[in-house]
Amino acid sequence: MFVWVFLFSCLDFRDTSHLYSAIGAIENNVLTLNEKNLGKYLDQDQLEQVKKAYFFAANAHSGQYRVSGDPYVSHPLAVAEILGKLKMDQDCLSAAMLHDVIEDSGIPKTFLKKEFNKEVANLVDGVSKLDKVELSSKKDLQAESFQKMVLAMSEDIRVIVVKLADRLHNMRTIKFLSKEKKLRIANETVEIYAPIAHRLGMHQIYRELEDLAFEILYPLRFKVIEEAVKKNTRGRKKILTKVETSISQKLEEQDLNCAIASRRKHFYGIYKKMKKQSKTLKEVLDVYALKITASNAMDCYKALGVIHNAFNPIEGRFKDYIAIPKSNSYQSLHTGIMTFEGLPVEIQIRTSEMDELAEYGIAAHWVYKSGVKDNPVQARARRWVNGLMEINARSEDASDFVEVIKTGLVSNEVYVFTPQGDIIDLPKDSTPIDFAFALHSDIGLHCSGCRINKNLAPLSVPLESGQTVEIITGKVPQTNPSWLDFIRTSRARSAIRHNLKNLKESESRKFGKRLLEQSLFPRQTKLRDVPKNKMKKLLTSLNYKSVRELLESIGSGKRSSLVVAHQIMQFLDEKENDEIQFSNLQITGAEGLVVTYSSCCRPIPGDHVIAHFSTGRGIVIHQERCKNILPIRHDPALCSPVQWEDTLSGDFSVEIKISAEDKAGILAEVSAVIAEYSTNIESIKSDPPAGNKVDLYILLAVTDRSHLAKILRRLRRKDFVITATRIHSWEQRNATLPIIEDKLNEDN
Repeated sequence: MFVWVFLFSCLDFRDTSHLYSAIGAIENNVLTLNEKNLGKYLDQDQLEQVKKAYFFAANAHSGQYRVSGDPYVSHPLAVAEILGKLKMDQDCLSAAMLHDVIEDSGIPKTFLKKEFNKEVANLVDGVSKLDKVELSSKKDLQAESFQKMVLAMSEDIRVIVVKLADRLHNMRTIKFLSKEKKLRIANETVEIYAPIAHRLGMHQIYRELEDLAFEILYPLRFKVIEEAVKKNTRGRKKILTKVETSISQKLEEQDLNCAIASRRKHFYGIYKKMKKQSKTLKEVLDVYALKITASNAMDCYKALGVIHNAFNPIEGRFKDYIAIPKSNSYQSLHTGIMTFEGLPVEIQIRTSEMDELAEYGIAAHWVYKSGVKDNPVQARARRWVNGLMEINARSEDASDFVEVIKTGLVSNEVYVFTPQGDIIDLPKDSTPIDFAFALHSDIGLHCSGCRINKNLAPLSVPLESGQTVEIITGKVPQTNPSWLDFIRTSRARSAIRHNLKNLKESESRKFGKRLLEQSLFPRQTKLRDVPKNKMKKLLTSLNYKSVRELLESIGSGKRSSLVVAHQIMQFLDEKENDEIQFSNLQITGAEGLVVTYSSCCRPIPGDHVIAHFSTGRGIVIHQERCKNILPIRHDPALCSPVQWEDTLSGDFSVEIKISAEDKAGILAEVSAVIAEYSTNIESIKSDPPAGNKVDLYILLAVTDRSHLAKILRRLRRKDFVITATRIHSWEQRNATLPIIEDKLNEDN
């Protein structure tokens, strides 16, 4: 009776004929769902809420159909059925029924809150895709949608559980979509959603998502592996049966009540193993897997002893995830044994509770565990989500956020110890830098060195399980851009990027101020002398919110200081046609985050140089004679004269060409000459010998033109040297050395 009262009192059915024609099917679907799963663990009031949500969704999606031709309401019902098998609570199931009504039917969140409750409304809103958002691309829309979902996850982790069930059903029915859509959705699934399911310990959903995506992305490879697995299993069936029987008998002899079952091969897992380990399909398929379920943790270890006593264990294959669970709370004993006829078998041993956790992860018995504060699964999930929120706070935009977390969603793990004995789990190949950021962001940013097992070690060395790591910190941040080349965790990557961005902004701001002050100097004006009202007017005209933003833009090369100075003078009632003379800005020798030196002409102290304002690269220094700069050198918006500071330190790369007689030991003699002047050789290339002549191209590190001149004079005195000259351009280099990469100069 409740259903009919609800339908006609709470909902506005505009198409009653459609309602009456569909009501029988609706009731059958609801009854089937209730009888199969929900009625086993939800009480009557909870069931009525789920039923209400179903009828609400049926009305909201009335007249809507999926691409397959099925009524659209079949999709939310299927999503709820998936969650029902996971025994999710009534609010989560209701949200599953309603997860598309905001996006597809225009029903506001406030209405859902009124009709159901705040939790249901928040869950539906968190799962819903963004609408009415103008973004530059489909990729941006997807990134924004994912970012919104993560924010909702921080409030309620069930958001991602509903989303994963939604994605699973969409993947099961993906065959009805266009090829382009199928490829996009499958790629998104394998890159983001499957790894998230793995991270939350929901391995059953994780494996199915990967296999479904694998079939779309690589249909031929999927078919080959699928057929090979079936054929190989049939061929080894007798041996596998013999192995299972033997293990079962051995366990019974020790009064161990254990269940044994074979594990289905994960097709995409096979494919990944083949790629990663460079193994053939036969090598991967020759390894079989069995799962043993024991009564308790102690029996797991007893069963392990029985198996190792009966069969030869494979060295290096034993892993104890019961004593040290994975980051997603997965617990099990893993081992490998050699069985009859040399057949290797992988064995997993765990309790029934561990097995349920291994399959369903955070969703395992949610209804019973949701009120337990110390639930380790949910606690680990919350810590992970909090980590995502920290990454999100440091990300410049949604796309950057998604790209960062994709790198650290799933990996094999290593377990290392702090000096105090605490266990830190990290992705495979993580470094001490990753370890430092896992402890705390401040420790990572101030990291200056490390000790592994009490011995000093490089910060780039990959960590191994069982090591004790101690981080050495400095008083000031030590962030190095090179760390991005070898770190593994998304937390470390986002923190380093954020810090470098702040450093770059700070350096850009300081440099921009110097540029602008130099441009204003000929007018006997200083930046601080510009009235606030005039500066505010200028900022508005240039679309900047603050002087800080303006200086950062100048310092990063996005805007010319000369042009800005001219505009300032205009706002100070100077004549528009007054010519502004520029006093050369002095640059230091050190290459930093803002100032770089062009690789096309390789300027060194003593050269006449010019600065090019390059978007994205900041200030790029060229020789004045550089051909790449000639077309724009007189454009004040793009270039500005600069000069070297009187006192310089550091080395500068310069390339020289030596034409010499071809003889034995020529490289040794040339290197000896260069070494006399305390100069490092960065690289040496050569043309194939032409008769008795050979051309050498050497990249040196010199302090200035005078230093280079001394080296060239000394080389020219050698009897075997015909010419020794400096190379000033890509054209000069490529004209005689075809093996050097032929590419356009990125500076311009």
